[in-house]
Amino acid sequence: MEQKKPAELSDQELLQEQKNLKTSKLTAAMLIGLLLGVSVYGAVKNGFTFFTFFPLAFVFLLVNSRRKKMQYETDVKNESNFRNLH
Repeated sequence: MEQKKPAELSDQELLQEQKNLKTSKLTAAMLIGLLLGVSVYGAVKNGFTFFTFFPLAFVFLLVNSRRKKMQYETDVKNESNFRNLH
């Protein structure tokens, strides 16, 4: 399913989209922290092995996906401010 442009969303949909983006950002941050913790624990416990760097690949993927969503988040926030929704 393709995302609608923020200008095409109704007020309720725009507010819901803001909540979804906030939840998505929090979930990604928690996963990144967890994966970094697993990597550090693995490095301390077993030294540097393949499994130390394996979670870091997922961190890389999460960070890149967040970068792609940043422009959409900015557009939603700007549209919300334009409509005086908070």
